[in-house]
Amino acid sequence: MFGRFRNSRLLPLLKFALLSAFREPRRALVALLTIMFGVLGLVLAGGFIEWNLWFGRESTIRSQLGHIRIYVPGYLEGGQADPYRYLLPGDSPDFALVEGISKVVTVAPRLGFAGLISHGEATLSFLGEGVDPQREGRLAQAVNIVAGQGLSELDSRGFLLGEGLADNLGVKVGDTVVLLANTQRGGVNAIEGTVRGLFRTITKAYDDGAIRIPLIAARRLLATAGSHHWAILLEDTDDTRRVTHELQEKLQGRAYQVVPWTELADFYNKTAALLGKQMALMQFLIGVIIILSIANTLMLSVMERTREIGTAMALGLTKADIRKQFLMEGVVIGVLGSLIGLVLGIILARVISNVGIPMPAAPGMSQGFTAEIMVTPWLGFQACAVAIGSCLLASTYPAWRASRMVIVDALRHGR
Repeated sequence: MFGRFRNSRLLPLLKFALLSAFREPRRALVALLTIMFGVLGLVLAGGFIEWNLWFGRESTIRSQLGHIRIYVPGYLEGGQADPYRYLLPGDSPDFALVEGISKVVTVAPRLGFAGLISHGEATLSFLGEGVDPQREGRLAQAVNIVAGQGLSELDSRGFLLGEGLADNLGVKVGDTVVLLANTQRGGVNAIEGTVRGLFRTITKAYDDGAIRIPLIAARRLLATAGSHHWAILLEDTDDTRRVTHELQEKLQGRAYQVVPWTELADFYNKTAALLGKQMALMQFLIGVIIILSIANTLMLSVMERTREIGTAMALGLTKADIRKQFLMEGVVIGVLGSLIGLVLGIILARVISNVGIPMPAAPGMSQGFTAEIMVTPWLGFQACAVAIGSCLLASTYPAWRASRMVIVDALRHGR
């Protein structure tokens, strides 16, 4: 049979490899199932990790960070110690320039501050942000209003409290609170307002001490007209790098620092790195299982076909031809198993996603959520590449053993 493919084209070689690989159906089926379930496991596990990373990324961007932030240079290093030194102007013409960039949905100015909040006899510290209600409403889509309403431009004394802060303070929607903070000139100022609503984000620690008030009220409280940063929301997260570079070019030479969300999301970056290592370990283990299975299958095939290999070599086939044949058999099994596993993985991922995966609140999160499985083209490619690459690697030694046979000894085998 080996003589059929000598000096032949690829299609006959593939056909012969397919026939040879499934000459022993039971053994071939076991190898095929090993590859199929390996790819299936990689697709489902990888898709689950991919969805969780997407969920964490988008929740972080659309509740706190935005896709890009613009600061006065030095704010990230010294802004905590001297926040009023790094204020962006409140009426800068560059604000309109930034908002006019392609793919920018909105630009939300924010003014950060800290102070004390009081209700009755209770007083707690807080971290606050003054925001533009209309612009922030478009950006902070992942901020869940759990009671009451969101901020409004028509109600400059209506405040939004984190759910945890409200619980600790003992207030509910409609209650009156007093905010106390240091002004830009070093004095102390206070304003009174009403709890307009309670909110919840993905981060419980943030909700336990956060308050958001209209930007006009924050500027009145702090006696300033500026903002600490401009948070930019884009049409798609994939546009972040391009828009960041465009903003850096257009604002070059001016007193601005353009920072993408990836440089600010420390917790997300560490989580992504950890999950990436876990996925790499899983790929390695499944690759080892596939290698052992395929190598065993092909070694048994080599032993059973010893006389056939000797006959083919006696008829003129070279060692390279023999190696090529067994390598092709391994690749054929790998491709078939990978494709079947990938198709089943995509189908199961959609079924599971439609049902949903109930997840409890993770450490640092304020609530549970329903997860899904997200199968991306890159994930499918990786799963198939691991399986096919493992099959090719597993085929190397059996192919080498087959090509090293001595013709006379091979022809006498079994006699």
